[in-house]
Amino acid sequence: TIRPSSLAMRPPSPVRPAEMRYDESGGYNIVNQIHNDGTAASAVAHQALMRLFELTVRLGEEMEKGLVERGLTRARAAVVWQLHQQGPVTQRTLSQALRVSPRNVTGLLDALEAGGYVTRGRHPTDRRATLVSLTEQGAAAAARLHADYQMGARVLLGGVPPADLTTFINVIDHVLDRLREATSPAPS
Repeated sequence: TIRPSSLAMRPPSPVRPAEMRYDESGGYNIVNQIHNDGTAASAVAHQALMRLFELTVRLGEEMEKGLVERGLTRARAAVVWQLHQQGPVTQRTLSQALRVSPRNVTGLLDALEAGGYVTRGRHPTDRRATLVSLTEQGAAAAARLHADYQMGARVLLGGVPPADLTTFINVIDHVLDRLREATSPAPS
C-alpha cells in the first residue's frame, strides 16, 4: 500500500551507492546475472538501474508501512488481493496463483482466518477441497488496498504526460522481460 500523504510530505532523497543494500533485495544477484551476459552498460544505464533500485526500495518501504498499519504482511496482503480479484477459490488454486507451496498458503490462511480476514468452508461440489473466501473485514481491507493503489497512481504519476507514461511503461516492460530472462531456469 502506498501512503501518498507520507510521500507528498517528504522530498525525495537520493540514494548513494554506499547506502544501497542490494543484498537485502537480491539486487546484487540480479545485477550479477545480467552483467554476466557479456554486454557493457552505459553510464546512463547505470544511472537508470540505480534509480530503479531506489524506486524499488522506497516503494517497498512505503508498502510495508501501509500494510503494518492494517495488520497485514506482504504475503497476507497478496492473499487478500488475490481473493478480491478472483472471488472464492480453493486453497490449491490460491497456492498456484500466488506461486507458493500449499503448506505456505495454509499458514497464511491460518493467520488471516484468526485475524478475521478470510473464512474457509466446504467446496459446494468437491468434498476434498476447501473453499477460501473473504469476510466482510477482508473485503473492506481489499477495498482499502485498492483505494490506496488508485491514490498512489494519482499522487505519483498524476502530473506525468500520457506520452511519457507510455514510454515509462515500455521501458519497465523491457526491463522486466530482461529480468525474467536472466532469472528463469535454463531449459533442460
